[in-house]
Amino acid sequence: MVTGELKSQVDKVWNAFWSGGIANPMEVIEQITYLLFIKRLDELQTLKENKANTLGQPIEDPVFPEGSDDSGRRPRPFSDLRWSRFQNMSAAEMYDVIDQNVFPFIRGLGEAGSSFATNMKDARFTIPTPALLSKVVDLLEDIPMDDRDTKGDIYEYMLGKLSTSGQNGQFRTSRHIIKLMVDMAAPTPADKIIDPAAGTAGFLMEAGEYLRDHHPEIWADARSRDHFNRVAFTGFDSDASMSRIGSMNMQLHGIENPTIERRDSLAEEHFVAGGDFTLLLANPPFAGSLDYETTAKDLLHIVKTKKTELLFLALTLRLLKNGGRAAVIVPDGVLFGSSGAHKALRRMLVEDHKLEAVIKLPSGTFKPYTGVSTAILFFQKTSSGGTDSVWFYDVQADGFTLDDKRTPTEANDLPDVLARWLIRPQVGGAETWAESKRPRTTQSFLVPKSEISAQGYDLSLNRYKEVEHEEVEHRAPVEILAELAALEQDILVATADLSRSLSSPK
Repeated sequence: MVTGELKSQVDKVWNAFWSGGIANPMEVIEQITYLLFIKRLDELQTLKENKANTLGQPIEDPVFPEGSDDSGRRPRPFSDLRWSRFQNMSAAEMYDVIDQNVFPFIRGLGEAGSSFATNMKDARFTIPTPALLSKVVDLLEDIPMDDRDTKGDIYEYMLGKLSTSGQNGQFRTSRHIIKLMVDMAAPTPADKIIDPAAGTAGFLMEAGEYLRDHHPEIWADARSRDHFNRVAFTGFDSDASMSRIGSMNMQLHGIENPTIERRDSLAEEHFVAGGDFTLLLANPPFAGSLDYETTAKDLLHIVKTKKTELLFLALTLRLLKNGGRAAVIVPDGVLFGSSGAHKALRRMLVEDHKLEAVIKLPSGTFKPYTGVSTAILFFQKTSSGGTDSVWFYDVQADGFTLDDKRTPTEANDLPDVLARWLIRPQVGGAETWAESKRPRTTQSFLVPKSEISAQGYDLSLNRYKEVEHEEVEHRAPVEILAELAALEQDILVATADLSRSLSSPK
C-alpha cells in the first residue's frame, strides 16, 4: 500500500497534471502510463546491456536498435529516445523528442498483428507544454519503480483516483479483492486465463504475480516461459483507452505479449466461440447499456435477457472449457432475482455445473464508485453437474472502512475467507470439511444442493443464515406501571417544593 512520502510524491505528479491543464482523470492516467512505459523500456535496455557486457556478447534483442529514426521527421539516434538521455535535455528539446520521435517509436512497437501493436497504434501525446512535461518527468524520476510490488501499489493508487464509475456500470476493482479472488482460484502454469471485462488488466496482472510467486519452475522451461508471456493471459474491454492502459500495465509487470484487445465481449461481431479457457476472473459491468439487437445470439440462447450481469455469466460458461474455473463478482440481484432469466441461470450453475461458493461482500466494498451490494461466485464448468453443497461466507469487514474514504482498518475477514477455503477437501464429499459442522448462525457455513433446489435456487446468504436471538426476560406490566406511578408522585412532590421555594419572600 502506498503511504507517507511515496503517496505524497504520487500526489505531486497528479496535481502537476491538474494545475497544468489536464483535468480528465482518464487522460492523466493514460499519459502517466505512457511515461512509465517509456521509462520501463529504458530499464529493460539497461538490463540487456549489462547482461551483454557481463557475457562479452552483443546485445540480444535490443529495445532500441542501432541506427536512426526513420519516422520521416527529424532523424535522431535511437539512443536519444531513452528516458536516461532525454530527461537531461532542456524542457523544449525534451518535448520535441517525445512528441516527434518517442511516440512514433512506441506506436510502432509490438509484433506485427499483435494486440499490443494494435492498441499502441492510437497512442497520443497530449501533455500541452514543455514545462509540464519536464516537471512530470522530474517527479516520476524521484518515485522508486524498481520493485515490482511497489510499482503495482503505485499504479493502483493512481488508478484509485478514478473516483467515478464509468458510463456503462464499469468501476475499478480494489486490489485486495482481486488478490483474494486470484488466491482462491490458484492459477497454475498450464492455465489459459481470461477476463472478458478487463479494464486496466488488474485480474490478469495479479494472476501473473501469483504464478511468479507460487510457480518459479516456469522460468526453468522455455515452453512454460513462452506460455506465460504469450498464451496464458487474454483480456477484452470495449474501451480503447482501457485496452491501451491494460496492455502497458501488463508490460510494466513483465508479461511480454499477452492478448489485450478492444472488443465488446457481448456483441455478435466480437463473439468468441470459446471453450478454450481454463480460468476466468472478472468483475463485469453491472446495469450497463446494451444493444439487444447486436448481442451475440449464442448468449441469448443460454439466457434471454437484457441484463449485462446475467449475459456475462452466460458468456463465462461459453468461454470456459469443461473443467475450467471461474471467479466472478455479481450484484446481489443475481443471487435472488425473481425473473425467469435469473432463475434459469442460477439453476444452470447449480444443476448443470458445479457451484462451489458464494462470498457475500460488504455493501461499501466498491465505494466511492457504487454502494451496490455484491458477492463473488466461484464455480466450475462441468456440463454434467457436480454441485453437492455450496459454501457461503458473510464478509463483514475487508480491511477498510465502508464509507467513501475507504481508509485502512484492522478488521478484515479476507484472510479468514482464504484460510477456510484452502483447507476444503479436493476429493471426496464436503462432509469431511470442517465447514460442514459450522452452524448457520456463524459467518460461514455449507448448504446442501437439495436445500438450494427446494428454495428455487435462491443464492442469497440471508435465505439460509439463521439469526440467533437472545432470550430477554421482560418485567410484568403491572410492575412497570407501579414504578411509573411512583416516579410521577415524586415529580409532583418535587414540583410543589420548587414552587413554594420560588414564591416565598426573600
